[in-house]
Amino acid sequence: MHWLPLTLICAFALASSDAAAKRWLVGLSAWDMMLVRLGLAGVLLAPWLIWHPPGEPTPTFWAWMALLAPLELGAMLLYMRAIRDHALSLTLPYMAFTPVFIVLLGYMVLGETVSPRGLVGIALVVAGSWLLNFETVGRLTAGALMAPFRAIVRNPGSRMMLLAAAIYALTAAGSKAAMQSVGSAGFGVLYSAVIGGAALLVTALVRPRAYRVLTAQPGASLLVAATMALMVVTHFAAIAQVEAAYMIAVKRTSMLFGILYGALLFGERHVGRHLTAGSLMIGGVALIAW
Repeated sequence: MHWLPLTLICAFALASSDAAAKRWLVGLSAWDMMLVRLGLAGVLLAPWLIWHPPGEPTPTFWAWMALLAPLELGAMLLYMRAIRDHALSLTLPYMAFTPVFIVLLGYMVLGETVSPRGLVGIALVVAGSWLLNFETVGRLTAGALMAPFRAIVRNPGSRMMLLAAAIYALTAAGSKAAMQSVGSAGFGVLYSAVIGGAALLVTALVRPRAYRVLTAQPGASLLVAATMALMVVTHFAAIAQVEAAYMIAVKRTSMLFGILYGALLFGERHVGRHLTAGSLMIGGVALIAW
């Protein structure tokens, strides 16, 4: 299949996993939802490794995984708590800040310069986040213009998603280093399966009672995990055909699907403004990537 429909399927699968978790796993803890989203999805991905085996993992790969696994689990806990307790339209778009954080980290830590196009992309992401929280006021004073940014700070869901985005910026760099030690072929599924295994192991050691979710709500758990696994498989099938920048920019349409899910399933308001804000953020991601 061509990379574009694969990427759109990937984006839709990611948004569907988010919406299904919020809809049918709403009474569970963030840990329970993380177990389904990572652990069960990792189990579903395991057979793929048999059909498409990656390169032989090296000690360097496992060292990177020991560092990255806790970060991935922590980010997913924040992510699941944010979408469980707060509106999808006011949480999911903040994942667009991951490439912004990557650019800023490169500038601050490595001294890498930011191109004018990248600066415009960052500005679009920030403008989209401002529009998400904009409420019509009588006069556009300086305080009114700053109010959307204060709303980001006040909204716990936005704060949690911004922190998750920052962690994912770190894991993006680390996973690239891990991939170099094992080879790119099959790496994505291997990485996701190992993270899933880590989720299962840590749960068994720390919160074994969380395993009850897999039998208490098997249908919902399987749907959430299956759509997550579909996202992983289509992600790497698409990215193998085209430059990563194109694929990632299209994949960010998941936030638009998520906003639509929020309106259709959960009655979230201001869908037009939120879609416009999400489109601005996707445009910013595209400029940063290119």
